[in-house]
Amino acid sequence: MRIGVIGGGAWGTALAQVAARDDAPVLLWAREPDVVESINGAHENRAFLPGVPLSASIRATGTLADLAGLDALLVVAPAQHVRTVLSEIAVGTTPLVLCAKGIEAGTRLLVGEVARSVAPHAPIAVLSGPTFAHEVAAGKPTAVTLACEDEALRTRLVERLGAPAFRPYASADVTGAEIGGAVKNVLAIACGVVEGAGLGLNARAALIARGFAEMTRFGLARGAQADTLTGLSGLGDLVLTCSSTNSRNFSLGVGLGQGRSAAELLADRKTVAEGAFTAPVLREAAAEAGVDMPVVAAVNALLEGAPVADVIEALLSRPLKAEAV
Repeated sequence: MRIGVIGGGAWGTALAQVAARDDAPVLLWAREPDVVESINGAHENRAFLPGVPLSASIRATGTLADLAGLDALLVVAPAQHVRTVLSEIAVGTTPLVLCAKGIEAGTRLLVGEVARSVAPHAPIAVLSGPTFAHEVAAGKPTAVTLACEDEALRTRLVERLGAPAFRPYASADVTGAEIGGAVKNVLAIACGVVEGAGLGLNARAALIARGFAEMTRFGLARGAQADTLTGLSGLGDLVLTCSSTNSRNFSLGVGLGQGRSAAELLADRKTVAEGAFTAPVLREAAAEAGVDMPVVAAVNALLEGAPVADVIEALLSRPLKAEAV
């Protein structure tokens, strides 16, 4: 199976490294000419994944059309750019493995729904889970969910991408895999706020648990399976991104918790904190589905400039009730 990767950031490069196992050829598209030059000339993505030697079988291109005719495309463009990128290439019936996590602004569509609207004949899979790109690229043990409704394609993708240090667990629940990845980005911002405001580890653990309850409520309302949400692409990814400054969303939350503005923090970022874009869309989608998501509402308030102390007080002043999803 000949693999192409759409997106030359850290995560796209790490996945190209996974797909290049045993010197298998991989073609990676990057928008930035310096990334293309660095990968082809030095076998390193100096802009987004410096210090990680890349397989010589990875070749980079700045022309999307070069990826036409491959057997599968890993789509690693940021969620808000997936529609534009897929509109620029003739996908046809080429399987798309969606690796971005988020909900499209304006339409409130999951990335898979966006892909289906742009490329209606392409089979869709989702790869999601607890992954920091630098660890994956370095070959450290990682496990992910690979969700696809087509059993035969799902099996082929697992066999093609699976390795001792990179373990894709198969699922048919595409919706659940997507929702876990989208919601956890917003919850990671909230956990970063807890860290930045110095609220302690008790508060962070409580927020992860109650945030997971919100993820579950929203996921079930959108047709996800509970088992998927408790798995790698839901709870697993949530735990990782809520506990490390390696998470862009957690780091954004730390800054917010310290009193810095969202505009300042986002302007200073080379990479995308997807949760900042997903938060307002998720709030709208939750209201539409009649799902209560107070942590998500709190993150939105902070992103819109509300004082940290006021937002925390509002959360802690909510009426006490029975613990339930």
